[in-house]
Amino acid sequence: MTAIQYFWRHPLIARMREGVWEQGRPEARAEMILRILEWRGIRVTGTVRQRVEACTDSGQLEVWAL
Repeated sequence: MTAIQYFWRHPLIARMREGVWEQGRPEARAEMILRILEWRGIRVTGTVRQRVEACTDSGQLEVWAL
């Protein structure tokens, strides 16, 4: 039986996320989270966008990215 490879766990996406995290820029991390949500088909409201963009807590950003 073949394991399902979910898009957000795809190796390419994982490398992209890691690359952004290595840069250490909260703005880049926030942008990546918003892209991931879009790729997952999750509608991002203005309120959500503002909350993600305003977040400077690396731990919280990482949780949202997973």
